[in-house]
Parts: sequence; C-alpha cells; structure tokens
Amino acid sequence: MNPLQIGNLKVNLPIIQGGMGVAISLSGLASAVANAGGIGVISAVAIGMTEPDYMKNYREANKRALRKEIRKARELTNGILGINLMVAVTDYEELFTVALEEKIDVIILGAGLPLKLPQYVFEKGIENIHTKFIPKVSSAKAAKVIFSYWAKNFNYVPDAVVVEGPMAGGHLGFKKEDLEGEMVPLSVLVKETVEEINYFENEFNKEIPVIAGGGIYSGKDIYEIMQKGAKGVKMGTRFVPTNECDASGKFKETYINCKKDDITILKSPVGLPGRAISNGFVEKISSGKTEPFKCYWKCLKSCDSKNVPYCIAQALYNAANGDMENGFAFAGSKAYLTKSIQPVKQVVLDIKIEYYKAKFRKYLKNILNERIIPERIQIPKVIPSIKLKTI
Repeated sequence: MNPLQIGNLKVNLPIIQGGMGVAISLSGLASAVANAGGIGVISAVAIGMTEPDYMKNYREANKRALRKEIRKARELTNGILGINLMVAVTDYEELFTVALEEKIDVIILGAGLPLKLPQYVFEKGIENIHTKFIPKVSSAKAAKVIFSYWAKNFNYVPDAVVVEGPMAGGHLGFKKEDLEGEMVPLSVLVKETVEEINYFENEFNKEIPVIAGGGIYSGKDIYEIMQKGAKGVKMGTRFVPTNECDASGKFKETYINCKKDDITILKSPVGLPGRAISNGFVEKISSGKTEPFKCYWKCLKSCDSKNVPYCIAQALYNAANGDMENGFAFAGSKAYLTKSIQPVKQVVLDIKIEYYKAKFRKYLKNILNERIIPERIQIPKVIPSIKLKTI
C-alpha cells in the first residue's frame, strides 16, 4: 500500500483507526495502531467518565483524562497519534485546547461542521502548531461547505478530509430513511468528494487526501476504495476485537458472537441514527421503555436530557466496562465477520495480506482480459509464504 501523506506527516500504513467512544479507543489501542504504522486515535467524547470525580467535576475530568491518555500513548509509541473530537460536545473548545497543548499529531472533527476552528487556531498562533486538522463528513456537499468557509474567511483549508458512508458504526450523519433499503455506496461518496476537493488542492497548491470510512473491514475493501480515489481509510470495527483495545472482554465478545441480523439501526437520544449490535438493552429501549437517569451536565449540545429515554454516554460506558445488560456496543455493518480476538499486529498483517491478494487478483484479471503474458510476476515481500493457488 502506498503511504498516506498528510502535509509533512507520512503515514506508512494508510489506515486511521476509528476513534470509538465511550472509552473503547484510548491509549492502549491508539498506541498499538500507531506502532503498526497507522494513525492511532483516542476518542475524546466523555473521556472523563474514566475519572472518579466525573459526575461532580465533569469538565476538569474530561480535560484531565484526555491529557492522561495522550501522555500514556506517547509513552507507548513514537508513531502518529490523533484524537477524535465531536464538534457537538459542549466542552469542544476545552478538549481541543488540551489536544493542541499536548501537541497531538492529528485532530479528527466530526458530529458537526467546524466552521470557525481556524479563527481559534490563528489566535493560538498557527506557526506554532504542527497538528493536522481533518473534518469528518458524510457527503461531498458538507466537505465543500467546510472548505469554502475556511478558504473564504481564513485563506486556509483542512489538511485532509474523511468521508464516512452509511455502513459505519456508531452515530451516522444520515437520516434514518437513507439507511433503509439501498444505501448510497461509499465509492460514490469518495468519487464526489475527490472531485470537490480537487478545486481546493489547485487553489492552495497542496495535496488534500480524501480518506474513506464506513464499512471498510478488509484489505480487499481498502484496495477497492483506493481504486476510487481514496488515499487512505478509517477503520474502527476491525480493531475492536484486539488484545490492545481498551474495552472489556465482554464488549469484544459481543462482536465475536454477533450475527449479520444482529446489527441494527437505533435512534440515539442525541437525535441521530446509530448502528449497533442488538441485545436486551437495545430491544428494551426500542420497545419504548426508558432508563431514568439524572443528567449532571449536558455533554452534547443536541441532547434533550429531560425527555430522552436514557443517557447514551452512560450506556456506552457501561458496555465498555462489560455491563452489557445496561448498555450496548456500537459496531460497523461488517462486525459479524469477527471470529476471534487478536493482537493489533496480527490484524494489520492480515489486512496487508488481504490487500495484496485483491491487488494480485485484479492484476491477473487484467492479464487474462488483455491476453498479455508478463515476463515476470512479482509477489510483494509482505506475503512470501502465500502460494499462488491460494490467491
């Protein structure tokens, strides 16, 4: 695979690990993916729930926990690290500031349009900041809005963009009706986004890679989406059932034990549809029952805490700690393919093998279609033990 280049950051493994919350991807998983050559990502959403004083001192707990996890990850890797930050959280600017202070390599911005972020960055002094900014969108139209606003008002554009399709896990940037029946293919979203971003690449004389996410599970998926113009991918689900993932063993077993029909769309209290693995808690909530709770603070701007049926942050944190009776697991559409828990290193090796198998199949198909007999077929060194007959 070709490296992913984001400004002066060279990512040898063109994979950004998905930032999964609450407390699913922290320093353990992020550092392991970074050590494997990709970008390891810490999820900042409600990260303070890992601190004992969260309910009484939530803002400080969030900032303290994020700083701790970034520093822990730095002790475990010299690789590239990022955070996933939701624009919709009420302490967005505070968490953003912590990430900049800790000199994080990448900030991925989702769940909202980060239109005024450059102004905030310039006030900090852009010349002193090496962090790359990557908005996450669900359409080329949303990407154009962000890039156009930044270009017009700040003469500055993001360093890359993630376009996430409807097959992703967790909260989705689509309407519920868009997730029923035939969904728009990720390949279409990538192609449209690449076309929009080309204009800004020319205007600012810089390469702005489009990174694809949502339903990317295998090396074959990576190869195919890169043929559509993506320069890298964002993968979350594949890294959950790993030894280094920060979630509990019970959470990971939910992935191993799930079937295709278990993966469902639920309505989140924050007003967005979400993809999760169905269990008793999901069925109870979906049937109209509620889980009363006391909201100590409004962590998400869009949450109507007085009228929602349950606290999603608490449910997700419960699940991360193995309490699946009082929570559930968000998951991508291909989570049912999970068979076992493996080290991240092995997962990455498997992905590389899958990628080169797909690439070699395409190569052979082109040969047969064009009736060309090559003088020599070179097998990548990453898969020296694979025999041709297995390909």
